[in-house]
Amino acid sequence: MLDDNIKAQLQVYMKRIVQPIELVASLDESSVSPEIRELIHEIAVLSDKVGIREDGQFERRPSFGVARVGEAPQIHFAGLPMGQEFTSLILALLHTGGHPPKVEPETFMQICMLKGEFRFETFVSLSCHNCPDVVQAINMMAAVNPAISHVMIDGTLFRDEAERRHVLAVPNVFLNGQPFSQGRMDIADILAKIDPEASLRDVEAISAKEPFGMLVIGAGPAGSTAAIYAARKGIRTGIIAERFGGQVLDTLTIENFISIKKTEGRQLATALEGHVRRYDVDVMSPQKVTCLIPPPQPGAFAEVQLENGAVLKARSVVLATGAHWREMNVPGEREFLAKGVAYCPHCDGPLFKGKRVAVIGGGNSGVEAAIDLAGVASYVTLLEFSSELRADRVLQNKLASLPNAIVIKGAQTVEVTGTDKVDGLVYQDRASGEMHRIDLEGIFVQIGLSPKTDFLKGAVDVTKNGEIAIDTRGQTSAHGVFAAGDCTTVPYKQIVVAIGEGAKASLSAFDYLIRTTAPAD
Repeated sequence: MLDDNIKAQLQVYMKRIVQPIELVASLDESSVSPEIRELIHEIAVLSDKVGIREDGQFERRPSFGVARVGEAPQIHFAGLPMGQEFTSLILALLHTGGHPPKVEPETFMQICMLKGEFRFETFVSLSCHNCPDVVQAINMMAAVNPAISHVMIDGTLFRDEAERRHVLAVPNVFLNGQPFSQGRMDIADILAKIDPEASLRDVEAISAKEPFGMLVIGAGPAGSTAAIYAARKGIRTGIIAERFGGQVLDTLTIENFISIKKTEGRQLATALEGHVRRYDVDVMSPQKVTCLIPPPQPGAFAEVQLENGAVLKARSVVLATGAHWREMNVPGEREFLAKGVAYCPHCDGPLFKGKRVAVIGGGNSGVEAAIDLAGVASYVTLLEFSSELRADRVLQNKLASLPNAIVIKGAQTVEVTGTDKVDGLVYQDRASGEMHRIDLEGIFVQIGLSPKTDFLKGAVDVTKNGEIAIDTRGQTSAHGVFAAGDCTTVPYKQIVVAIGEGAKASLSAFDYLIRTTAPAD
């Protein structure tokens, strides 16, 4: 199950366990049970603080729990936590065994003080790169507060349950049997939903902050770089983000980041955050900005309003909000999000094994998605708006060779249909004007990205595509407001480009600050 190299590394980690724990297996006659048994036995021999029981009574089989000796498991893995979830297993062992989690002291105390009963269930696919963050966050909470329990459920193994509960996208979290969230979350996101008083405390604390010299909105490559450059200049710097890492978190493999031959999006996002936190930067996450009021004249304060009602002031602002998946904007798309409409074939594709799916978009991303999905779905239909595919020829040839894939060109999707979940789509033949329907269970939208600039209406000039108009220095149309990265008019939406643009915008903002006079009050 585990090769010698992994065992050697795992044995080093296991030395951090300070109190005895047990792996409690609840097995059945399925083919996965022997694999779970093999895995937990291989782990147990690496530490004298890890024991095994195979008399578990957990309702989902095959599964195993992680518990302190003499206690019932608060953390369960319903399935084999390999692939993307192997790290989740290691952290569960360490945290249950008394190794302190890496969270801020105030966050740790907030988790410990939670009262009530919190039974979390998270459906995952083992190929999902977003799922581990959710699993690890809730597992950690369960390890430190006995009022919290959590089970990771492999949606492809427990397929019947996933279908019964209409799980068509991962990560998909249930709390006390009711839908809780779908998509990537971190500890702060989870706490904000289950501890309403925390949001009120955030409003008071954020609104009480002194004005910043530079406030960065967005914490992807561009925003992180801008914050670091500002902090190094000695500017009072703050950074606001819905999630640290931005689009990088949705990227699997990165092989064109110069000096690093290969990395993963989650690893790079973690490195970005770690670098920012080395400096005196006030990190406010997860927080969503809803309005920007630019300074009325050079040197005056800009105001930034947050979704929770808090208001911040700053002498300069760097907009680095990035982009998100572009939507088709047709009836049914948003209604059936996570109910058949998806945007990540790597994460959600395994849930559509043996089903009929469509891919919208004929660029590299769309054709790659169709190729990947053809390996699990019964049939894949790719719809391209133009008369020709835009993907690289080698990808087109690969797709054409697949017996269970078809390409329809000149097709405009006009509606997603269904009742409680997707059952098809309607498209128009752009040449003839005729309408056609395709019966299917899943739709993967791969038509590019849109800048996240909706909150900027009237604040700065944007193009018809929503990109922030900037000059060669990153200056927007507003005094003291600069912008960088994928949300701007700069061509070539690449990580290395965003980093350079973030540095340039920050340096330009610094130049603006030293050439203007701060308000007296």
